Amino acid sequence: MLTVTVSSLQAPGIGPERFKRVFRNHPAGVVVVTVDAGRGPAGFTATSLTSLSLTPPLVSFGIGVTASSWPHVERAAGAVVNFLGAEQEDVARRFATSGIDRFAAPTRWRRLPGGEPVLDGVGGWLRVGIEQVVPAGDHRIVVARVEDCWLDEGRGPLLFHDGAYHSLNSR
Repeated sequence: MLTVTVSSLQAPGIGPERFKRVFRNHPAGVVVVTVDAGRGPAGFTATSLTSLSLTPPLVSFGIGVTASSWPHVERAAGAVVNFLGAEQEDVARRFATSGIDRFAAPTRWRRLPGGEPVLDGVGGWLRVGIEQVVPAGDHRIVVARVEDCWLDEGRGPLLFHDGAYHSLNSR
């Protein structure tokens, strides 16, 4: 098996502000990743979800090492990726806010049979087992195997583009 390690040292290239500006033009789907590593539920908003493999079914997402949810994700065996619907901007903002109890009211959530926290009212979810965590600069890339899923096919997604949340008008 080939393993590639990405250096966390500052390499030649563009600066952080230019990098952010370029990616502001790239729309992304919005998810909330939820975990419980034994210290209560934790979660965060992400736009970095990527499908990696069909066989086995693998996904990845990134999380910053300074994020309040990182210690929970680092210790978790599994997670739930909650796909936010077009009308759930308030949920995205809540799980992107530091220093609050993201699972307190008005957040509606429950536990799956295995104990994983899942948000109510989402457009779909993936229950995943964490397989690998890869260092990547000031973030970690979490590679996870999809173990179960649910989808509300009648819902449009929440998107993030140019610093704001959007929905698709075609649904």
